[in-house]
Amino acid sequence: METQETVSMPRIGDKAPEFKAVTTQGNIHFPNDYKGDWAILFSHPADFTPVCTSEFITFASLEEKFAKANCKLVGLSIDGLYSHIAWLRSIKEKIEYKGMKNVEVKFPLIEDISMNVANMYGMVQPNEATTQAVRAVFFVDPKGIIRAIIYYPLSLGRNFDELYRVVVALQTADKFGVATPADWNPGDDVIIGPAGSCGTANDRMEGKEDMDCKDWYFCTKKLDKETVLKKVLKK
Repeated sequence: METQETVSMPRIGDKAPEFKAVTTQGNIHFPNDYKGDWAILFSHPADFTPVCTSEFITFASLEEKFAKANCKLVGLSIDGLYSHIAWLRSIKEKIEYKGMKNVEVKFPLIEDISMNVANMYGMVQPNEATTQAVRAVFFVDPKGIIRAIIYYPLSLGRNFDELYRVVVALQTADKFGVATPADWNPGDDVIIGPAGSCGTANDRMEGKEDMDCKDWYFCTKKLDKETVLKKVLKK
């Protein structure tokens, strides 16, 4: 009887596994170098591949937007440093995607030929590929704790509106002691949960009289977009 290989990976709520690595922007010590900021650590299957190229152009074009939301970007693939550098140069000089061109990738891209980091974070899924990382996304908070994880297969490009929404929603939950409902975006009502629900415990917002309760377990409260962005975004 064949035994199925188990792929270990950190879980939500775990401290992000620590590592040192060489990148296109110099050496980094993750997550220590990012203490005090949010960080997205994401993997892609390989340099010089089309889906990954579309993603890097998009991420690089949105880097400033993520930075204003107190979030830094760190990429990784199981490729060498010189391959990374050549690929990023090619992106800047030759590739145009959805009107984005001459895009320079300034965030670090980790060299991981040894696959040490990819294996540490469970980015290699043997039933998908044994020599490439899937499209993993780890959201790490300012204390170095993993707060959300999203995985995509090799063939599926990521939704960057969703990645940004997650960053803002997590910070909104922390700063206002609320939960965010399905499809939430800044300006939408937030969830004020009963004890033990949705991770909000008893942390209800002030002004309970403004809550709209459909039943004991489903209460919402208005939280305007300006209030959210004032708390979450840098000036």
